[in-house]
Amino acid sequence: MTGENDLLRIGELSRRVGLSEHVLRAWERRYDVLRPERTEGGFRLYSPADERRVRRMQDALGEGLSTAEAARRATAEVPVTPTPVTLDEGRERLVAALDDFDTTSAHAALDALLAGHDTDAVLGQVVLPYLHDLGRRWESGQVDVTQEHFASNLLRARLAALVQDAADGPTALLACPPGEQHDLPLLVLAVGLGRRGWRVVFLGADVPMSDLTHTAHSIHPGLVVLAATSESRLTAVADRVKELARATTVAVAGAGATPDLARTAGALVLTEDPVTAAGRLDDLIRTTSPDTNRTTR
Repeated sequence: MTGENDLLRIGELSRRVGLSEHVLRAWERRYDVLRPERTEGGFRLYSPADERRVRRMQDALGEGLSTAEAARRATAEVPVTPTPVTLDEGRERLVAALDDFDTTSAHAALDALLAGHDTDAVLGQVVLPYLHDLGRRWESGQVDVTQEHFASNLLRARLAALVQDAADGPTALLACPPGEQHDLPLLVLAVGLGRRGWRVVFLGADVPMSDLTHTAHSIHPGLVVLAATSESRLTAVADRVKELARATTVAVAGAGATPDLARTAGALVLTEDPVTAAGRLDDLIRTTSPDTNRTTR
């Protein structure tokens, strides 16, 4: 039985498999490759089985089969439940696949990890260490920009698909300041917050502070998180952070976030890794902010 947390909206499925929503709807309508469930409001939600059928069809098309033949292969009944692996084994498979530009094997490694372990464990013990090591290898010249982009983009798509939208929860607005391009750890935080009942609005990398402030005034979040790898990028916007902190709870995160900077800007500082920070953020806000209503919880 598919749990609610496993279901995807078509936009999330589109990002995950690299196909347009138009193509996915056509495959659903013409070939029965997608078999969505419907919410009480009539919205379509897609399961891991739908994603697996799409990937089998992509593989078949890559072998030169016609669309109809590929669809017949994709919809054939085959065992599809991923075999769980240990975290160490899954990590090895993922690293090898990403290093080899092997999209199918990378997704299979992530599927196997998520089938056997809690999402927090996969993120904290596999994904985050991999990202740290990837950055180290890129800086030392052991991997080039093509490999870094391939791995980052694949993981970004998978992480984005894991972000849950809790419509009735408090809102968290997540962004990186101008010039900051490294948003994957912030996306891990978004996954963790969504799993804990937050409604996540993820803006990603290199967000102008004027736009961030405008969005915050429009949606009235209970929390704004600004993350950067460089302290200078946060120092440059400290006045704007201070302005935001007068209206709601603001936290700074990443390697660029320091207690002194946070104190100057009137913000919280998240010194933990994103998985741990997501788990502790409610308590951190409640114990730090004198205005408990600012958490909207």
